Amino acid sequence: MQRQTTNAKANEIKRTWYVIDASDKPLGRLASKVAVVLMGKNKPIYTPNVDCGDYVIIINAKKVALNGTNKKENKKYYNVSGYAGGLRVRTAGEMLENYPCEMVERAVWGMLPKGRLGRQIYKKLFVYEGDSHPHAAQQPVELK
Repeated sequence: MQRQTTNAKANEIKRTWYVIDASDKPLGRLASKVAVVLMGKNKPIYTPNVDCGDYVIIINAKKVALNGTNKKENKKYYNVSGYAGGLRVRTAGEMLENYPCEMVERAVWGMLPKGRLGRQIYKKLFVYEGDSHPHAAQQPVELK
């Protein structure tokens, strides 16, 4: 008996909205779980070349946990403007205090595929500092 391999079609995919509370969750574990849902790898219809993932809303990004010894002081985030002397370095502590949404977004982006499909997948991620979000109309389901 032969089994048929099914390839997901872009117009057949049913997307759901999930909300995740990032309070006291390790950043890397949170990011990997979110990346799996965004790519659709948790679904039986997963197809690598089709965006079959769901939408994800992350709340309480300011309360995300950084595990590891002195990670707030030792982990660094780099930005380069392209000009001479245009390197900007921030510690994880600075990022968590001033730019928590960007820190979570960068962690998730690092776990997504790069290229056209990765950028399309990344657009389904919404990160908020506090515990409120403007997506109540989509009736998001809490993801454990």
